Amino acid sequence: MKQTVRAGIALSICCLLAIIAVLSVRIARQSTRDEARAADVILVLGAAEYRGRPSPVLRARLDHALELYNRKLAPLILTTGGAGGDKIFTEGGVGRTYLTSKGVPSEAVIVENEGESTVQSTAMAGEIMRRMGLHSVIVVSDGYHIFRVKQMLEFRGLEAYGSPRKDQHPTILHEAWNDVKQAIGYLLWRAGVPV
Repeated sequence: MKQTVRAGIALSICCLLAIIAVLSVRIARQSTRDEARAADVILVLGAAEYRGRPSPVLRARLDHALELYNRKLAPLILTTGGAGGDKIFTEGGVGRTYLTSKGVPSEAVIVENEGESTVQSTAMAGEIMRRMGLHSVIVVSDGYHIFRVKQMLEFRGLEAYGSPRKDQHPTILHEAWNDVKQAIGYLLWRAGVPV
């Protein structure tokens, strides 16, 4: 009996590891694919901000979104992200300020500024898009993040295209670890855990 239970546990662990490995490969493939094309909106996933200024990661995402906007791939940009511990600024609001300072008209920038996780920001952004009648979206984030965000948006009935930010120089080990973390995050999301 104990051997059967141990064998079952071992098999379950092996299956889970295999699923994570397969997902990690899919995430890695998506992370280098730029699918940018004409869409209703460009969605910029939030990242850290420092007292009203975008962190280097957030700035790179915003600059990439600005490039797509200037190429006229979408008429709107949706910035996301809540306060993250800051009492004054939100990631979404900082993104809007940065983009308008670069010449994007304020009416072309939509802000989601309450999300505290990828799941929350994506859900709120999806609801904003639904209410505005927007159906297609270019997702701008770090490459390893795009697979999971696209899945979340497609789950909400949106047509999503990935466009990873540029200027990434992670080590192979760091990149692989990010892919594994996103695979686990994706599985948790599919299980109903809001990460």
